[in-house]
Amino acid sequence: MNRKSLVFVITAHQEYICQKESDYLPQNEILFSAISETYLPLLNMFSNLEADGINFKVAMCLTPSLCAQLSDPVIQKQYLEWLDKSIALGEAEVASYKDGDPRKALAKAQLQTNKTNRLNFAETYQQDLLSKFSYYSQKGNIELLATTATNCYLPIFGDLPQAVQAQVEVGLMSHRYYFNSAPEGFWLPYMAYTPGLESIIRSYGYFYSILDSRGLLFADPIPEKGIFAPVRCFNSLVMFAKDGGASSKFDDDYLKLPHKLVYRNQNRDIGYEAETERISNFLNKDNMRIPTGYKYWKLDSDEYYNEKAANEQAKKDAEDFFKEKICKLNAAAGMAEGGNVCSICVFDAQFFGQEWHEGIVWLENVLRLASETEEIDMTQCCELLENKFSFQKVSPFFSSSSDSGYAEDMIDHTNDWMISYVRKAAERMIDLTNRFPSDSGLKERSLNLAAKEVLLAQSGDWAEMVRKQLFKDYAAECFKENVAAFSTVYDSLGSNSISTEWLTTMERKHSIFPWINYRVFSEKH
Repeated sequence: MNRKSLVFVITAHQEYICQKESDYLPQNEILFSAISETYLPLLNMFSNLEADGINFKVAMCLTPSLCAQLSDPVIQKQYLEWLDKSIALGEAEVASYKDGDPRKALAKAQLQTNKTNRLNFAETYQQDLLSKFSYYSQKGNIELLATTATNCYLPIFGDLPQAVQAQVEVGLMSHRYYFNSAPEGFWLPYMAYTPGLESIIRSYGYFYSILDSRGLLFADPIPEKGIFAPVRCFNSLVMFAKDGGASSKFDDDYLKLPHKLVYRNQNRDIGYEAETERISNFLNKDNMRIPTGYKYWKLDSDEYYNEKAANEQAKKDAEDFFKEKICKLNAAAGMAEGGNVCSICVFDAQFFGQEWHEGIVWLENVLRLASETEEIDMTQCCELLENKFSFQKVSPFFSSSSDSGYAEDMIDHTNDWMISYVRKAAERMIDLTNRFPSDSGLKERSLNLAAKEVLLAQSGDWAEMVRKQLFKDYAAECFKENVAAFSTVYDSLGSNSISTEWLTTMERKHSIFPWINYRVFSEKH
């Protein structure tokens, strides 16, 4: 009997917004909201499934920048302070409404959620969320994929193999640092593939990666089973394809599910609507408006949110999705003439909770439904590698998960200026490793910082934030700071002088990759 498998891959990433000021900045709210609305609810949901004896299986990629922030004691302290402000705001909100006002009940519910989040973060998880994700990985419930050092669009550096190798190598080192495990799968940021990447990825011991569906549908030769079965490159790196066009109804629903009118409006928050005086104690000293978490309305409506009705709809949507996946896999199995088939569903972690408030409820119901059926198998990519040398050999096509599939929509007049700077910095970093192959002491510290700053500048997050107008000035300044810090080291090595005070300040400010070795940018033989 042919095997029909469903795989969920959840990618968890946060921009490296690491403000160490005692009074955190509005930009920190991006991470704090993600912890409250996505990461804590995910862990709580996993705990519920575990308590009910459900052997759930998903795959996750927790990027190095997210891991660095979640494990940073300063950020952990800032998050608790942010929660305390949220709780104080909630208590004021509850007191401001009369009995019988629907907003009072909604404020109470959010207040209780914030209190529960504080209890879970501080006591249940001891401020260490990564250890809990690692726990479920060791149990086999979560397969952890590794990725690059920063959220880098690798094809931009396709002609600079040392720069790509540095990203892959530091990403692997980071995974081992935080999870103490050897990953089998490699997550390509933006699912961005260009020919030649498979050689670098495989050289670091990975067995598979995941492409956008177009990467296989236009491969040479075209895979016999389309996107419903893994293939292998000519160096035997296995490639899975994201299930996109294979299920057009779900493709539409993926975008439409959070927008069903019964669901909570995630964009309408008292942080944007209330008088400044009412929320002044929550806002930063510059009074920049940011979300508070207190959201009272249904989507596209002035009607107040009904949590019970929304959760019932999420459960129904989970049932509909699961039925459709069974039908699709049965149809694919019929076309495969007896071979195994799989459907790889890829989600941003923020989709569950942050973008779609009821998404966690939906996900939990899908995982419960999967445990109740034998018709399809909900599994992980690492369990689908049996007989991998029998997989069809193909040459994947250039592709990415951007809207068009080929990344031209990721760069426009607002951010195209960044490319020349970061490419020049990468070229110069490669040159530095050739000029200073075995230095130590202060010079080695300087080179390590230079390597770190290049990796940070290579992140696509800065360009994406500028293009999307999300703290665009801040993102542009972060990018400029990374490039300027690298240039400072580059120039100082030429003059053989560097400020120890400046170096120490930058090491403390950008504490990610404390173990980095600048030689990752050297040519590999």
